[in-house]
Amino acid sequence: MKYRQLPYVDKPVSEIIYGTATPEYLDGNPADEILEGIFSLGINTIDTARNYKLSEKSIGHWLENYGHRDEIVLLSKCGHPEDGRKRVNEKDMREDFAVSSEYLHTNFIDIYLLHRDDPDVDVGTIVEIFNALHAEGKIGAFGGSNWTHERIEAANEYAYKKNLIPFTVSSPNFGLAHQAGDPWGWGTVTITGEENADAREWYRKNQMPVIAYSSLARGLFSGRLKGTDFEKASSVLDEAGMKGYGYPENFKKLARCEELAAQKGCTVTQIALSWIYRQGINAFAVVSTKNPERMKTNIAALDIPLSEEESEYLSGK
Repeated sequence: MKYRQLPYVDKPVSEIIYGTATPEYLDGNPADEILEGIFSLGINTIDTARNYKLSEKSIGHWLENYGHRDEIVLLSKCGHPEDGRKRVNEKDMREDFAVSSEYLHTNFIDIYLLHRDDPDVDVGTIVEIFNALHAEGKIGAFGGSNWTHERIEAANEYAYKKNLIPFTVSSPNFGLAHQAGDPWGWGTVTITGEENADAREWYRKNQMPVIAYSSLARGLFSGRLKGTDFEKASSVLDEAGMKGYGYPENFKKLARCEELAAQKGCTVTQIALSWIYRQGINAFAVVSTKNPERMKTNIAALDIPLSEEESEYLSGK
């Protein structure tokens, strides 16, 4: 496993981050063996959220039983809309933190993100709330999930003017597949697709860490589908996966992954993951699996080279 340092995170962050928005965790049931298997591979960073039902309880159970808290980088999220109500405000952010810290059995979250933005809330207000939480020793780095780069830039301009800590991490959708539709209807932000070229260039220029969610398009690049399987995509992809990624353009990319995987003697998943790390973006892919052996194969993707020509071919340029 390879690691990088992030501002305001006092532990190295694994280049692959383990995602827990999956059935193994949503009910809050113990998943100690899975988590211990993932950790044994060197993945020390776990992505969760207050909105992932009881995922945090599963993680907290493992941390309490195995005692890895000092080695683990916890990333959680707050402020997700609820019953149509926007929740980007200090009261809801603090209430979410309180529940998360109880479930995770910790009083400190290494990376804390707002799960959604609310453009009606002034960025300065949000920066002030995050800085207060940081000053109180509750959180390390902070930033936004599903925030546009323009809003992040505005937040950081405010922080610099006020001599405050800025956003230092962002979690948009990023991967080879184009997120052509909103998977959940809650205002997601992606930096894939030609229409988001400016966003990608901003991230290349600024090198802000990108926590790339749905990096494998909710199973499109899992190996369970072929590039010719568009008509039966719904038998593998869930409803959110179909809304976000179930489009012919992405199956063309899948077919190209198959070509390169055959040439290089590796898997489609490895090609799709390798692509993420070859875009000049400071990206960390969020990957989910209940099988540590499968994750071991995913980790090997970090060492699979792609030429610029191969990368552009996969992108469909």
